[in-house]
Formats: sequence, structure tokens, C-alpha cells
Amino acid sequence: MSYQNITPEKNILFKNHKIWNGMIFILALSGGFSVSAADLLDSQALVQELGIQQNDLANLEQGKTVSFNVVESNEKELAAGVAIYLPTAPAKIIEFIKNKNLGSIDTLVTAQGIIPAQATLDKFKSFGYKVGDEEAEDFLAATPGSQFNLSTLEFQTLLQHANSRKSEVASQAYRNILLQRWQAYRQNGLKGIATYDRGNGTEANPSGELRTATLDSKVLARYFPELYKAWLNYPTAFPAGTDEQFFWLNRKVESRPTAILGHRVIVSTDAGEVILARQFYVGHSYNSNQLSIACLPYREGSLVFYANRSFTDQVAGFGSSLKHKVGREQMRDEIVSRLNNLRKAFK
Repeated sequence: MSYQNITPEKNILFKNHKIWNGMIFILALSGGFSVSAADLLDSQALVQELGIQQNDLANLEQGKTVSFNVVESNEKELAAGVAIYLPTAPAKIIEFIKNKNLGSIDTLVTAQGIIPAQATLDKFKSFGYKVGDEEAEDFLAATPGSQFNLSTLEFQTLLQHANSRKSEVASQAYRNILLQRWQAYRQNGLKGIATYDRGNGTEANPSGELRTATLDSKVLARYFPELYKAWLNYPTAFPAGTDEQFFWLNRKVESRPTAILGHRVIVSTDAGEVILARQFYVGHSYNSNQLSIACLPYREGSLVFYANRSFTDQVAGFGSSLKHKVGREQMRDEIVSRLNNLRKAFK
């Protein structure tokens, strides 16, 4: 839906002042648009900025989802946002996510696990290929290109297994890569993320993509400068009270299993709960992902705003406009599915 040139009735704004401030907060946090402190305090400016209609709020209260725009930074990015109302307090929603993890509301996740601070190879043992899996054979025979997201050095390490067709050999090789990738990120943050070798001298740069997504978080930088600096410059320490977690996922992407390494933080604010999460390694299909979720108190429950930003080579180049349109719609559908799953968890 468009947020341009729409002016809601003034009485709707004043009646629902908390939701307006909440929406401006999460949209700007997601890089949707810039906002100054004056905008947060000036109702007229807020109406012009958001363009929220009365029926949008009514739809949320009826259990429907409402989409909002998140500005994309380059031709490799897909971004979308969706809001939903849940008759559950923000604290309960956050407690559920802390206990069950974000992967629990994603039906495409087939396995997941928490990565402790002193993780060893054993922590990745639940990730592996099944016996006779063609994906395992393809992985052991992988060469630079778009089939697998691996660095030049990682492709070279696979050469020692080139004559093997065993799924367990492939699983063990992949686990080593996951451990090394996680250790590099833990030690050096975004700077420790290796590029993906696409062949012919070209690379994909997930580090630069995630840096861009973070730099676009204008409100995070303005109102939560310590959190912003820590998120951007990790492993800089996070502010006191931040709940931090590393995780791995095995997720079906384009009908293929893919390993994902992620980093998630949760922060409590006066306005509600904020979640930041990034996927700093993805096995194939897309390069990286960053999301922000805000759970804000509203009536007897919460308004949940979910903004997602993914980077993929697949939407760049010829036909980029159409690819973005289709990809954006698919992303919104996935977000809606996850939020509906979150709703079901509290029924």
C-alpha cells in the first residue's frame, strides 16, 4: 500500500497516539524513512509522514495484517514490512521468542539450534545431509559460482574430498565451515564475514550488505546510539540488559536444505520490545538477511511490526524491476505466514 498523499482524520491520530509513535519508530528503525525528534512530537507532521488510514487500524484490530514500505538500498536488496495486532502482552511475545527462537514461527525451518559462547564442532552435529542425498554429492563437487555460497578458500578445502560421495563426509566438511564462519564473526563481526566466490573474478559481499542494512537504521542510531554502535561494530559490547543469542538453522530454500548462521539481540524500551537479527551466513540462494521486530503495547495486547531485508544476486541485472516486484510479494507472504504462526502460538 502507498503512504504518499494520504491524510487521515485528525481525531484518529489523537485517539491512537501510541500506535502512530510505534509505527514511526519501527519504520524508521527498518530504514523506511528518516525522522527527526520534532516529527515524533508534531501530530500533523506525523500524519503526513505515515499516511495511515482509518481502515488500516481497523484491519489490524480485526486480526488482519497491514503491509508497510521499507526502502531498498540497492538492486540486490528485497525489503518488506508487515504489521499485526495480537491480543497478547509484548513481554509474553518476547518470552516466547526467547524460549522457542525465531525459527519456530517459520515452517520452512527443519532443524535449529543455539550456539553457545564456547561452541565446538559438536554444536553443529544436528546439521547434516541424509544418506544418498544428491545435495551432499553436489556440495563435495562444488566449484565457484551461484550453487553454493562459499569463499575461495572454502571451495579449495572441498578439493580434498572431491572423490568422495559420502553424505557424512559432506556433512562434516560443512560443519567445519560453519564453525569457522561463526568463529570469524564472533572475533571480528561484520569484518570477519568472508565473501562468496561467484567465479570469473566476481564475488558477493554479505558483510557490506549487512553493514548497509544497519547504517540505514536511522532511528536506531539516533535514539539507541549505544545499541546501534554495538550492532554495527560487533564484537563491541552491547548495552547492559541486552539479551544476545547465536543460532543455526537448516531451512528449505528453493526446495533445498541450507545452513544458516544467525545473531539475534532483544532490547526492552519504554515503548516496547525490539528485536534485531541478522543472518551472517546463508548456504545458497540469497546472500544475507537482516530483520527488525517491534512489539508495542496496544489496547489489551500488542502491535507487532516485522521488517525484513534480504540481499540476493538473483534480483539484480536484466529484468530487475519485475524480479523485485515478485520477490517483494513472496517476502511479504512469508512474513504474513510467520506472524500468523506467532498468533496461533498464543491461541
